[in-house]
Amino acid sequence: MSAERERPNVIFILTDDQGPWAAGCYGNHEIRTPNLDRLAATGTRFDNFFITIPVCSPSRATYLTGRIPSQHGIHEWIPVTPDKPDDCDRMADEVAYTDVMAQHGYTCGLSGKWHMGNAFHPQHSFDFWYAHQKGGGDYNKAPMIRDGEGIIEDGYITDVITDEAIGYLDRHDGSQPFYLSVHYTAPHSPWIDQHPQDIVDSYDDCPFETCPQEPKHPWAISLTDNFLGNREGLKGYFAAVTAMDANVGRIIDRVEELGLRENTLICFFADNGFSCGHHGFWGKGNGTFPRNMYENSIKVPAIMSQPGVIPEDVGCDAMVSAYDFMPTLLDYLDLPVPEQQNLPGSSFLPVLMGEEESHNEAVVIYDEYGPVRMIYRHAHGPDELFDLVHDPDERVNLAYDDDYDEKRRELKAQMDEWFAKYVIPEKDGLKETSEMWR
Repeated sequence: MSAERERPNVIFILTDDQGPWAAGCYGNHEIRTPNLDRLAATGTRFDNFFITIPVCSPSRATYLTGRIPSQHGIHEWIPVTPDKPDDCDRMADEVAYTDVMAQHGYTCGLSGKWHMGNAFHPQHSFDFWYAHQKGGGDYNKAPMIRDGEGIIEDGYITDVITDEAIGYLDRHDGSQPFYLSVHYTAPHSPWIDQHPQDIVDSYDDCPFETCPQEPKHPWAISLTDNFLGNREGLKGYFAAVTAMDANVGRIIDRVEELGLRENTLICFFADNGFSCGHHGFWGKGNGTFPRNMYENSIKVPAIMSQPGVIPEDVGCDAMVSAYDFMPTLLDYLDLPVPEQQNLPGSSFLPVLMGEEESHNEAVVIYDEYGPVRMIYRHAHGPDELFDLVHDPDERVNLAYDDDYDEKRRELKAQMDEWFAKYVIPEKDGLKETSEMWR
């Protein structure tokens, strides 16, 4: 950030279970997302943005801390029920980018899903805290937390999360820059009888060419049995995205009405990808057993926009990861990156600003999901190796092709060396047993 530029406000919008294919600006001609398309037109869209683990709770922790699951210790989504609330501060020992921002004058607010431990009290320097009690659930009568008290919220929760976010914007007096997390539960299930009926009905005649209901995957779990070929499920998923998109538009509109748009960085991401029949299953990384690392599971929509600062209407094909987000955001704000955290990522600010095509010479993305690791599949279930240049849909598994033995050994050694550098032994996902991952 140049010395002449005022430190910007930041709005970080995060969706739940949104595949990169589920937005018009990513080439989907069926789903309606005019506001995401509008955001992309005023900023940079990343076409190869990878989350670090294809499931919600640990992925969110990586965004916030810049650390992989085998560092922050969350390896799976966190079950929470009303009779058994999660009272653990699972992130207590971590340094979040919001902590750094607050130390340098930012006021921080959260509206929506937390799902990284005890949600009943603010954490990591948030001074405004409107959070979901669990990780998701019904879109009407949702269990939320306001002022430290559990409530059942009237109204469609996507709308209400936006109402609270807009209220936070309206209270901003300009004395400090603000950071606002808007964490939707959309478009996570449930999908049927949950979403505005007019939006659901608007997809009645949709052929859903962008969601081919392929033959059932041999690893598919019960979600696929319920939804493969289910048009009502597809209509509900598309409606959840379109309703969320309308609320993103409400946020952008209010920022513009308040005269804050040119000094506000708006980021749009998802916690993990999702398949709606692609590859023959419904779900994300845990939509199969063994777990999968398909592109639809590990890639997400990613848009960053600040008019007049970030190049506009740009599609960037650089490979970047969620573990790069924390150092990039702090770099963008000219704030220090916590050196003691042994962060695996690096700032992609030069890429974001259009100054470089890639943020280092040899970009390699690493993922993990408990005992499953990626450069390619490792340690749990059959290995998979795909040539994404010639086989972008991941149809031909080369892992057991003798012609690729040397490449497999090379990639495995590279992957093992990388994880050895960053894994904290007592938090190592490889220790997770198969029974824990069914």
